[in-house]
Amino acid sequence: MTQLTARPEPTEAPASPAAVVARTAPRRRETERPARKALRIASLLVAAGVFLYPFLWLISASLKPSTDVFDNALIPRVWQLDNYAEIWRAVPLLQWVGNSIAVTLAAAVTVTVSSALVAFGFAYFRFPGRDALFALVIGTMMLPAVVTMVPQYLIWNWLHLASTQVPLWAPNLFGSAFYIFLLRQFFLGLPRELFEAARIDGASYWTMFWRIAAPLCRPALIVTFVFEVQASWTDLVRPLVYLRDPQLYTVPRGLKAVLDQFGAGGEMRWDIVCAASVVVTVPMIIAFFVCQRHFTEGIATTGSKG
Repeated sequence: MTQLTARPEPTEAPASPAAVVARTAPRRRETERPARKALRIASLLVAAGVFLYPFLWLISASLKPSTDVFDNALIPRVWQLDNYAEIWRAVPLLQWVGNSIAVTLAAAVTVTVSSALVAFGFAYFRFPGRDALFALVIGTMMLPAVVTMVPQYLIWNWLHLASTQVPLWAPNLFGSAFYIFLLRQFFLGLPRELFEAARIDGASYWTMFWRIAAPLCRPALIVTFVFEVQASWTDLVRPLVYLRDPQLYTVPRGLKAVLDQFGAGGEMRWDIVCAASVVVTVPMIIAFFVCQRHFTEGIATTGSKG
């Protein structure tokens, strides 16, 4: 008879160094992840504190008496809430805010529409000299604003509009080189087959722009709109050049008048100046938070289109 012999148990082959590293890597990542997360949060908090401190100081200074404005204490020793009531009584701040809103919306809408139309033309149409013409448009970005300031003033003065709010937003009817470049990159990323199919169906060029290109590039249009809102709301140079009537002042020009009246050379009421600065800054902060999702989406998409 044959004897049955027990089969030896298979011995497990020693694990290779690569396998050991692969098994231990997740554990190491699990132990390192909380530390990295804490370091990232701490870095963000420090950066946020650096950027928020000036605005917090401004709010604190607006709630202090004029003698305590520059004591660098974030919590006022004496609270003076009357600063905000006094600034509303001293100057037509509400009217200045209304003027700024009207000018800002007009400038943002006109530059977004006009720049999008020009960018769509450069992206869709193919014609001789297109690249050279686009390079010429981009080359205008190299011109400093002071170079064209005097010719523009002479043109508006010839049109008898130099003392109105029209020069603050009407130049945007002709587009902006930066926004044209930004939007053209988006339009170039759209499949050309969409427009060819629309042309076969009998769509006009305006229909292709309004119903196909604009909806697909909405994040870029929102970014253009928000950028121009910020630029127009904080613009001081053009209001200084064109506006003479205090009833037509925008917020930056009004703040300059407040600074002249209550700041250096005036009554030295820096608490009033700080209160006015807070009032005109809050609308921009609200606008950013309202458009934050679209703004970040447009910035991320801009990076991916590069």
